Amino acid sequence: MSDSNNIGGQGKAGEGPARRLRPCPVCAKMSTPADHPFCSDRCAKVDLNRWLSGGYGIPVVEFDDLSEGDDQS
Repeated sequence: MSDSNNIGGQGKAGEGPARRLRPCPVCAKMSTPADHPFCSDRCAKVDLNRWLSGGYGIPVVEFDDLSEGDDQS
């Protein structure tokens, strides 16, 4: 009765709208539809490792010294 290949009524096996291929953010090779936006599973895991290890952190500059006019107490 139901087609196991038709998931969510999207036509072919869960395919959504076609994505434009772009360079992989890790190695700059062209991405593949299966691993979008990466070119391979390896590059996806490299990117995940960078996120988890804090490689994509935003540097913060802290100022410990306040001038006399900035003190609000």
